[in-house]
Amino acid sequence: MVMSVLGMWQSTQRSVMESSHIRVCRFGDNMNNVAVTEGDKVEAQIKFGWEIDHYNVNDLAAYVDAVSDTEIKNLTDEYYSRYRILTEGRDDAEFRRHVEVQAGIEIGMEKFLEERDYHAIVTHFGMLGGLKQLPGLAIQRLMEKGYGFGGEGDWKTAAMVRLMKIMASNVKDAKGTSFMEDYTYNFVPGKEGILQAHMLEVCPSISEGDISIKVCPLSMGNREDPARLVFTSKTGAAVATSLIDLGNRFRLIINAVDCKKVEKPMPKLPVATAFWTPEPNLTVGAEAWILAGGAHHTAFSYDLSVEQMVDWADAMGIEAVVIDKNTDIRTFKNELRWNAVVYR
Repeated sequence: MVMSVLGMWQSTQRSVMESSHIRVCRFGDNMNNVAVTEGDKVEAQIKFGWEIDHYNVNDLAAYVDAVSDTEIKNLTDEYYSRYRILTEGRDDAEFRRHVEVQAGIEIGMEKFLEERDYHAIVTHFGMLGGLKQLPGLAIQRLMEKGYGFGGEGDWKTAAMVRLMKIMASNVKDAKGTSFMEDYTYNFVPGKEGILQAHMLEVCPSISEGDISIKVCPLSMGNREDPARLVFTSKTGAAVATSLIDLGNRFRLIINAVDCKKVEKPMPKLPVATAFWTPEPNLTVGAEAWILAGGAHHTAFSYDLSVEQMVDWADAMGIEAVVIDKNTDIRTFKNELRWNAVVYR
């Protein structure tokens, strides 16, 4: 027990040191009228050591365009050998061409990031420039390699995903860490929970069972149908975090969650998914999340504990609030009021 606690503490302290080296590359700005994906980048660098830079997406497109046909073919062949191919009635050659676009994006983006020493990626479906598709499969693969990711310009979540991947990197038999988003809710009594997904970008490190490639239409981005990896997640205890900027300080919201199997297969939902019930239950957990200002995006991990995330927030000198089996709304409201005084 003592060794386990010391090991988790060491992982957290290593992530504190590594936090000062995290560099986030933003292709495009944050989504219009969605302030929760934005924040004070200067204060983030002061508090966490993160460097958050911006590039025009056409800087990336130039790298993608320079990828050779041979490189694209080789990586696409790897995709076809590793994943199930679900053409679902599409022409085989046309399907492969869509997959090849993602191979080119993965190779080009990875070269761009490696040359400039970036560790986390931010994209925005409204700013795609010369890209033929919204990066989907490409982002999923890069996340699996250890990069952080945030959608719609969400650099805070991108950095947190990277940080949590670092923190979990020495976990034996790790179950995975990913970017995630609340997708829809199940209010059936006794079966309450939240279906987690995103329009494309969920890390396959959390998958259980087969991983498939699908090519499906996507209205966001106004580009051709993007290829993506589709799977369902593992089950078990996990933690979901949301880092928010309150204007005068940062707050880390930490929610213990229980990941479960979905009640029925969802073959027509062309995205990777997880299904969880927040502790202590959906009613209290969702209310507490809203009261704390939790965002729709989260950095999620099976391999980290609530205590580790609290320790990280303490080391950074920021507020942390926990939603778990002991959460009571009346007490939670008072905690938020007390914190407003302590962290002002």
